[in-house]
Amino acid sequence: MNIGIVCYPTFGGSGVLATELGKALADKGHNIHFITYQQPVRLSGFHTNIFYHEVRVPTYPLFDYPPYETALASTMVDVILNNDVQLLHVHYAIPHASAAYMAKQILAKQGIKIPVVTTLHGTDITLVGRDKTYSPVVTFSMNESDAITAVSKNLRDETFSNFKMEKDIQVIYNFVDVKRFNRKPIDAFKKVISPNGEKILLHASNFRKVKRIDDVVKVFVKVNAEIPSKLLFVGDGPERPYIETLCRESAAHNEIRFLGKQEQMEDILAVSDVFLLPSEYESFGLAALEAMAAAVPVISTNVGGLPEINLNNYSGFLSKVGDVEDMCKNTLQILSDEVKLKEFKHNALQQAMKFDINNIVPEYEALYKTFID
Repeated sequence: MNIGIVCYPTFGGSGVLATELGKALADKGHNIHFITYQQPVRLSGFHTNIFYHEVRVPTYPLFDYPPYETALASTMVDVILNNDVQLLHVHYAIPHASAAYMAKQILAKQGIKIPVVTTLHGTDITLVGRDKTYSPVVTFSMNESDAITAVSKNLRDETFSNFKMEKDIQVIYNFVDVKRFNRKPIDAFKKVISPNGEKILLHASNFRKVKRIDDVVKVFVKVNAEIPSKLLFVGDGPERPYIETLCRESAAHNEIRFLGKQEQMEDILAVSDVFLLPSEYESFGLAALEAMAAAVPVISTNVGGLPEINLNNYSGFLSKVGDVEDMCKNTLQILSDEVKLKEFKHNALQQAMKFDINNIVPEYEALYKTFID
């Protein structure tokens, strides 16, 4: 199959999933054409049947805001016409679904039928898409897609609750390459971070308010007072300056490190003992799943799609949003008992294997084949 994949090229979950899906499909012999404004961060190395098409947006004095959506639709048309693309798979509804609709109509005028699959990832529905500025276009574009998928049951239900949907939404969960993440820790790396065998707590995100990263700091300060430990922050975003200030003012400031954006998360996860994700909302929680694939128990909130992947008192623990005391208690329960820590690590890996890439990618292939002869 020749598949066009449209996504954001950033560190966010939608871009990560789209890129990993494309790479997995290419490994199975399909031709994959990525269409976006820069090369996706997870798209590294040379692949004989992966192609990247950059969306270029010319700047003119007339435009205060360059019309990316129009440029994207035109690029889609060009790629489809010149590469025999059989189907477009767009990730994150805004603006990809509406641009795909425009491209589809342009091609229809030329007698070319191109199916469009739209995958919903989270904030495109729960936050941005519900804004009155975008809602009518998002609703229309979703309903005009040939198929719609969501990365969790919670996100599917949220979409039906907040939009006038005329189509069914198929749940195809996010996935993880367990083989990639389940690896032995690099001893030298671990000794640099925890020279005296301190426990390592980790948080990775795009540092937005919805992640409630200040709760990570609060939990760690309490845990550190009980157990020798280190805290690693991975990622960057608007909340980082505030969080850095909060950490400097905390009693545990010497035990906290900010690593910035990292592509090789598997090396960092391999040395970690617990992953903290106290988000206000997660449509799925891909960062948590990657942690579990590295056999790292997850301390998270019980919102959105998180309970679908992180099983309470098995792969980790679930707490109410903002319940720092409970998250601290659960973290200490795991870290203070080596037998329990080993058990939770094993359970986290077993749970992650249910979402292994080899189990999920065939679901997308089967969906594509309903539209491709």
